[in-house]
Amino acid sequence: MSDQHSHQNFETRAIHAGNTADPLTGAVVPPIYQVSTYKQDGVGGLRGGYEYSRSANPTRTALEENLAALEGGRRGLAFASGLAAEDCLLRTLLVPGDHVVIPNDAYGGTFRLFAKVVQRWGVDFSVANTSDVDSVRGAINDRTKLIWVETPSNPLLGITDIEAVAGVARQAGVKLVVDNTFASPYLQQPLALGADVVVHSLTKYMGGHSDVVGGALVAADAELGEELAYHQNAMGAVAGPFDSWIVLRGIKTLAVRMDRHSENATKVADFLTRHPKVTQVLYPGLAEHPGHEVAAKQMRSFGGMISFRVEGGEAAAVGVCDRAKLFTLGESLGGVESLIEHPGRMTHASVAGSALEVPADLVRLSVGIENVDDLIADLREALG
Repeated sequence: MSDQHSHQNFETRAIHAGNTADPLTGAVVPPIYQVSTYKQDGVGGLRGGYEYSRSANPTRTALEENLAALEGGRRGLAFASGLAAEDCLLRTLLVPGDHVVIPNDAYGGTFRLFAKVVQRWGVDFSVANTSDVDSVRGAINDRTKLIWVETPSNPLLGITDIEAVAGVARQAGVKLVVDNTFASPYLQQPLALGADVVVHSLTKYMGGHSDVVGGALVAADAELGEELAYHQNAMGAVAGPFDSWIVLRGIKTLAVRMDRHSENATKVADFLTRHPKVTQVLYPGLAEHPGHEVAAKQMRSFGGMISFRVEGGEAAAVGVCDRAKLFTLGESLGGVESLIEHPGRMTHASVAGSALEVPADLVRLSVGIENVDDLIADLREALG
């Protein structure tokens, strides 16, 4: 992170880090450099280090500097999607024969990447309950190179004590990766708690408006950041300039949006706990959530994601999704509008039959920033 912004509060960094005024016109918003190549001042004479936009682009650079500042890291890198970022990370840090510990609750696309792509390359993995430090410790073997954590997790909203697992990782001489997508850097700072790398789907809360797809890595160590940057260029799945600009714009309102997401989700979770057709509410802001105390320790507030289980099994859960009107039936999360989905048939269909299989009666909500009374009225109608 640049010393220029290290002393600033989060909201200020979100707006100003990487967002320097255009030197030519004074435009306060960085331009979209929709360009593939750059005129050189003689052979090897690069202006500002730019030669080809896969290697570097000024709009993407602005976003990457912003990401590093928000997560408190030494290097930020922006990719075409969250899975592109994950793929780059895994191929940078692992070789055939290595082993990774992954969580028993994780995004279906992450599991698919490990089980259907990386494993074929000769990298093995074990599943652990990352909310239990002993479970993580027991899953490590002499080939382990990474511990992978999502907290809060997708879709069961499990909480992992990042600092405790970072201690296990250090003791074992392995790296800790934290997917911070559900929390965003506004609510949680994994690098400050001992993680080595943070992963984001920028598509979600960072972009915040369901209008862009992107991913990010932020490294705590400058040397690791350089290794990741080398592979980012060599593999090429970079964020384009327009997508980078859209994410930068979204990040400027991240703090105020996350405050509203969290406020609304707290009220929705309270409503759901009192509904007779709801058998369980999974939200770390509830005192009865098993990870509540850890979440309260390491998060600013509890975020906008809620999952809940309903009476009547899978058919009833699908029915709730179908009847909702204000909550849009759709995959993804983190936009200003509220979304509802059935993980078992939608985002997590790829984990069916595995240790990560999700309950069939589970419904997942991405609570948006609409008026919360309208959201609760919609859920009341959908639940019947």
